[in-house]
Order: sequence, then C-alpha cells, then structure tokens
Amino acid sequence: MEGWILSKIKEEEIKDASYEILRFLEVAKKRNIKLHIFKPDQFDLIVTREDKKSIILDNKPIQLPQFLLPREGAETPYFSLAIIRHLERLGVPTFNSSACIETVKDKLYTQQILAASNLPVPKTMLARSPLNIDLIEKIIGFPAVVKTISGAQGSGVFLCESKGHLEDLMQLIGTAKTTTNFIIQEFIHNSRGRDLRVFIVGGRIIACMERVSKDGSFKANFSRGGEVKQYPVNEEIEWLATESARILDLDITGIDLLFDGEHFKVCEANSSPGFKGLEKCCPISIPDTIFDFIQVRLGLFS
Repeated sequence: MEGWILSKIKEEEIKDASYEILRFLEVAKKRNIKLHIFKPDQFDLIVTREDKKSIILDNKPIQLPQFLLPREGAETPYFSLAIIRHLERLGVPTFNSSACIETVKDKLYTQQILAASNLPVPKTMLARSPLNIDLIEKIIGFPAVVKTISGAQGSGVFLCESKGHLEDLMQLIGTAKTTTNFIIQEFIHNSRGRDLRVFIVGGRIIACMERVSKDGSFKANFSRGGEVKQYPVNEEIEWLATESARILDLDITGIDLLFDGEHFKVCEANSSPGFKGLEKCCPISIPDTIFDFIQVRLGLFS
C-alpha cells in the first residue's frame, strides 16, 4: 500500500512538520504503508492523452500512488487544487476530493448548502461595500461574528460587540485595501468560548470533543490554547455531523457544532481537520482509523 500526502512542506523538511503529518508517518511506518510527503511546487502538470500512469515530480516522471491525502484544507490554493484534480483524472482516489475541498474552503457557500438542506446554521450575510450597518443590526444583531470567507484554526475570525466596533473593523480592512471577502454571522451566545468538534471518517463519528477557551476569548480552538475533553454523542449530534459530512461529500472531516440552548447549530466543516486535541482527550488513533477506511474503500491490504 502506497500513498501520498499533499502538504505545505517537503519530505526533507519533516522536522518542521505538523503534529498530524508526523502522526501519519509514524502510523504508516508501523503498518508497512509507504507514505510520502510532497509540496505542490514539486509538481509539474502536463495534460496529455498518452501517459496516464505517471506525473512529473521534481522534473521526473513518477508512478502514481494508490491514494492521495490532501492536507492543506482551507488554505488550499488554486495550484494545489489543480494537482488534486489532475491526479483524480488519472484515476488516483483522493480523500477528500478536489470538489468538496473547494466547496468547504468557502464558508458562505458551505452555509448555503447546509441551510438549503434544512440544517440549523447561524444567520449569515456576505459583507459588501458600503456596509449596511442598520440591516446587519436588524437581521444579524450584535454581537456579530466577522469571518474571512476562507480560514482555519480560528484565524480571520473577529467578534464585533457593537455597530461602532464593526464600523471600525471595516474601516481598518478598507485602509488595508485587501481583496479578501468577509461574512457576518449571528453570534450564538450559549456557545461563547465553547464548541464541539466532531471527527468523521467514512460517514461514521469516530470521536467528539468539547473545546473550551481558557482566556475568556469567544474562540475555543485547541490550536489557540483551548482546553479539550471528550464529549458524549447524542442522536442530534450524530445526525447533524454525519448529515453535514454526507451533504458536503466529505469522507474525512471535522464538523464544528455550536451550543444553542439545548440544541446545536452547524458552524463549519473542515476538509483537513487537525486531531492533536482529539488524540489528547479521546482513546483513538486518528491515522489508524483513516488508513483502515482507505484500505476498506480501495480493497487494499498490507
């Protein structure tokens, strides 16, 4: 069994790899899986109808792997998506696919898809210029959450407590002359500083944890210092998380749920979820579970 991970680092830079990459390599070695790490700029894409068994890597043709794990998530740029699409067209199974990676990169589009399927999501507006503050107050209310369309690990997320705070933030963004698009989202008060991360592989929940901010921040990400603990899965959590993954066609995903009174709302989906916090608080090996899924899906056995 041989696979590739598409990452932001090369194999030679492995000492600087993320926890997740190191864990994949550690488990792959134990299972006798040949796993290689490649960076997008190592590839050259040549479209031809003659050779469908190889791709140009470091200026040389190389045989295709049996599977690909893209690990750039919300930060996946166009060139990386092109590589994933190219490998898909050459018959390489990818987990997740280029189509669903591109979909969940866009937080507004993700919310549109989930809302159209009648799943509970926070009210969301696309920010435009000039900003209609009065409409935002009427529809969304304050506090309001401002997010970049694409982002991960809590980056590009701001809480605006008042109209004045939102106006100041948008003036700052305008001064920076950025072309980044933003959404404005309803703030779910019950979920201030806490949320759930539900990890799904192959349509099945394999772990669920609660994340809680330690410093009073409204963000609860483990990568930003939040505390984590295993959380029991009830029927509502199971249905919301697995249905979100199914609708978005994600084989491997972290679905984030917000506490909304006695119920939950779907915050967002991640196509390349981190799992350091999950492995800290839940008795599970995420890479083993993912490799088990890939082997069953592809009929490959080491």
